Parts: sequence; structure tokens; C-alpha cells
Amino acid sequence: MTLEETIASRQSVRAYQDRPIEEEQLISVLAAANRAPSAGNLQAYEILIVRDADRKNRLVGAALNQEFLAQAPVVLVFCAHPARCAKYGERGRRLYCIQDAAAAVSYAQLAATALGLATCWVGAFDDEKVARILDLPPDLQPVAMLPLGYAAETPQRAARRLLADLVRDLPTLL
Repeated sequence: MTLEETIASRQSVRAYQDRPIEEEQLISVLAAANRAPSAGNLQAYEILIVRDADRKNRLVGAALNQEFLAQAPVVLVFCAHPARCAKYGERGRRLYCIQDAAAAVSYAQLAATALGLATCWVGAFDDEKVARILDLPPDLQPVAMLPLGYAAETPQRAARRLLADLVRDLPTLL
């Protein structure tokens, strides 16, 4: 699958088959996340792998009852690590680490799609509840959860904005 085909194929899936993913596939997804760009190459994020059914069910409760989190065989939780961006001051601690984690999620999603796996970026959750469920140290901030598995649905494609509505071409000041 070409990069363009992978990007075009990726969509949010909210129903997963009761089928484990292969360890090699998980490693490929994590390796892709690890190759994502990051501020100053500080890689100011961490990824937690959640396979335990009890924890996945508790994450459902922390994520506005999004049941599909418990269906997926694996949930990846991407956490910002602000201290790793401290050299960039407050902006690094507040923003760059979140951008790093978000870029890693995007790369993971594309790698999963290329491998025939499905994902759904989950950002609607209670940070404190997720931190408690996962026993996160205080220096990690959950940014996104990514259920990972084989699709049990083929969702209808969502409409996207037209490029004319999305892109602004600023006039040259010369």
C-alpha cells in the first residue's frame, strides 16, 4: 500500500473483532510511532500498552463510556512527558511534549492502517481518571488513547472540508 493509499484508507473504527493482533504488528506500530518527528528530537512522550480487560473496562468509564476501548485487544495510551522538553521553557513543557505525543499517535495510526489494523483516536477522557487507572507518575500527562485491533465494521466515510475552505494562501508582501 502506498502512503497515499494508506492515508486515504485510514478511518476511525469503533468496533473490533475478538481477535488478537500479532506481536510483530504491535512492534511495527510502536516502531512507526518512535520515528515520528519531535521537538529537538527529545521524544517527550511515552506509550503505555494496555491489554488487561479490567483496565480497558475502567478506561471506558474514564472516556465517556466509549465501549469500543474494551473491545480492542490492545489500547495504546500516549502520554506527554513535559520534563523532557524543559530546555524549551514553558512552551516546551506546555506544548511541544503534546505535539510530540500527537505526532506519534498519527504515525501509529498510519502504520496500523498499512498493516490492515484499525484504530480510533480517543481524546475525550478524564485525564485524572486515566492517570489513576494506569498508575501514571505525576510527570506524565495522558494525551490520547488508541485502540488497536481488527475492524468489526466498515464505517461510512466522513466528509472532509474542501481544500479551498481549509488552506489560506497569503499574499506576498514584496
